[in-house]
Amino acid sequence: MHDPREMFPSLPWPFEDDRFPAQLGVLVMRTVASGERPALEIVHTPDNGWMVADGINDPNVEGACVVMHMTHVVEQNPSLAAQATLPPGFMATREHVFAPWVISPFEWAPEE
Repeated sequence: MHDPREMFPSLPWPFEDDRFPAQLGVLVMRTVASGERPALEIVHTPDNGWMVADGINDPNVEGACVVMHMTHVVEQNPSLAAQATLPPGFMATREHVFAPWVISPFEWAPEE
């Protein structure tokens, strides 16, 4: 039996039953984690990590993100659940909370 508090930055993908595992950790913007802003971007990085952003603010600003269980993020943003099938190296974005998700390839921004 696993401790439900355990969190892993990546877990084998594809996920069983196309559902996010309870112990998957995700880097999430504080604005999304607090409920201040909806999740408008979700990224499955090429190295099998996950990120959730508000699509407006810069997630690279110091202190802009926290790590939490993906299941908690999905509880606040239920439409994210369908993105458990998002392959590594892709991202899903939407213009607003009621807009459909648009899938596209993801690449890290070049370092300046």
